[in-house]
Amino acid sequence: MSVHLLLSAGRGPQECAWALTRLLRRLEADASARGLSTRRVETVPGDRPGTYRSVLVHISGADVGAFAASWTGTLCWQAPSPYRAGVGRKNWYVSSRPCQVGTHHTPFAERDVEIVACRTGGPGGQHRNKASTAVRATHRPTGTVVVVDTERRFTLNRRIALDLLRRRVAEADETSDRAATTARWRTHDDLVRGNPTRVERPEDPAGR
Repeated sequence: MSVHLLLSAGRGPQECAWALTRLLRRLEADASARGLSTRRVETVPGDRPGTYRSVLVHISGADVGAFAASWTGTLCWQAPSPYRAGVGRKNWYVSSRPCQVGTHHTPFAERDVEIVACRTGGPGGQHRNKASTAVRATHRPTGTVVVVDTERRFTLNRRIALDLLRRRVAEADETSDRAATTARWRTHDDLVRGNPTRVERPEDPAGR
């Protein structure tokens, strides 16, 4: 079993990107201690070297759901700013949310297509009107339907209909992928500061 967590510093100051990096290391260490494996799938660097504005983490192993839940929500790194001396603020917030990565792609096979010969009106001469040369093709898994009557031969219309269906199914998958990516990036604007679900602190006075 596996999950993806998206950690985001949102639109917070540079300290939030620094905090995200510290929290990410803490998460990875916690996962390792529980026998889980982690992999950084996607990273967006912060303004400062070695910091991240966001990181997409793949986590896998037994009881990964419970682990992910314990790291989901608003996370707080509690430490003085390493960049601005004298800043009183010590709480830096990061959001962590499960997200969908890689939507399901529909395999296309001709055996899943129902082909029906039909007649259509319009220009094209008597042959088109009297003979069932047009094709109505239905992709059963998705319900996508196309009607093709551009050619006078049934076999040609059938070939065109299959190609058209294949393209439309692929386009629908691409649309789903874009929607999933857009939803993932909206997380960057959803950071709620305060009332953290988890607070982590450095193990040494230097704030590391």
